[in-house]
Amino acid sequence: MNDISLHRKGCVVPSFKKELLPQHIAIVMDGNGRWANERSLPRTEGHKVGESVLLDVIAGGLEVGVKEISAFAFSTENWKRSPAEVRFIMGFSRDVLARQRDILHEWGVKVRWIGRKPRLWETVLHQLKEAEELTKNNTRMTFNLAINYGGRAEIADAAQQIANDVTLGVLKTSDIDESTISRYLYAPFMNDVDLFIRTGGEQRTSNFLMWESAYAEFFFSEKLWPDFTREDLWEACEAYMCRDRRFGGAVDKVVSHS
Repeated sequence: MNDISLHRKGCVVPSFKKELLPQHIAIVMDGNGRWANERSLPRTEGHKVGESVLLDVIAGGLEVGVKEISAFAFSTENWKRSPAEVRFIMGFSRDVLARQRDILHEWGVKVRWIGRKPRLWETVLHQLKEAEELTKNNTRMTFNLAINYGGRAEIADAAQQIANDVTLGVLKTSDIDESTISRYLYAPFMNDVDLFIRTGGEQRTSNFLMWESAYAEFFFSEKLWPDFTREDLWEACEAYMCRDRRFGGAVDKVVSHS
């Protein structure tokens, strides 16, 4: 599937103002299984189509200047799925990384994995490390791939590490604040999420980047992930740029009594 081009023929790239564009977009790629079921195909076929969609969306982000994209590929809760589907997703994730890391590298994308090591296949972890090493010096975009990831798990793991460092005397409890917790997360240098996209018609975060999405703007698409395109990403960006982001602050409007 390396035939995905950065600049798709016939695709008109919008001219967004860079200062208004979301810099970090998180995506819950929902609907692969339902897409396949609607076509009387195995659920795994939806995941296969979803691979090319992900590359297309990353390309669309690069074209308009998005600096960071995070994609939810496999959650800590997904282990509850059938053993056959879990085996497929693990093997598929490994193969996707092997297939696509060169094209991401060519595009200037830095690949970064976020998630837990326990239970994760060693072959998948190996491919993740290979992709990270190959692309570590790229600066055009950072692509965070969440595999065996959970937002609550990330915060719990951070809390455990903080407690350990307090016990060791490395950290004082009086020094713990929000910035401290951020430093103990899986990707300490990750930017806060500006725009959170979920496909498939569901309207929930599903435990994805809970800490990082505290002030994210949400965009819910009815489209199933295999039907999503870079144009849909641009539509979400346009909707984002129309939002009034106050981060808890507010400005009273002057009421005219004339």
